[in-house]
Amino acid sequence: MAFVITEPCQIEKAGECTTVCPVDCIKEGPDQFYIDPDICIDCGACKAVCPVDAIEEEYDLTPEQEVFLEKAEAFFANK
Repeated sequence: MAFVITEPCQIEKAGECTTVCPVDCIKEGPDQFYIDPDICIDCGACKAVCPVDAIEEEYDLTPEQEVFLEKAEAFFANK
């Protein structure tokens, strides 16, 4: 399972998550930060430091939030 950055990051792109990720899987996109679901090791370091509470575990996503996992997968598919 991977962590997923959700809607609050679109409102405020804080970026603290990028500095604590041990595998450097968080990248800035045009509208928010994204976690590469293929690289994320599910350590939770990003969730612990996110000041806007935008990061959720993939299996905890609501149906409305699942679009953010799809956006992350699409973002990294082009990299």
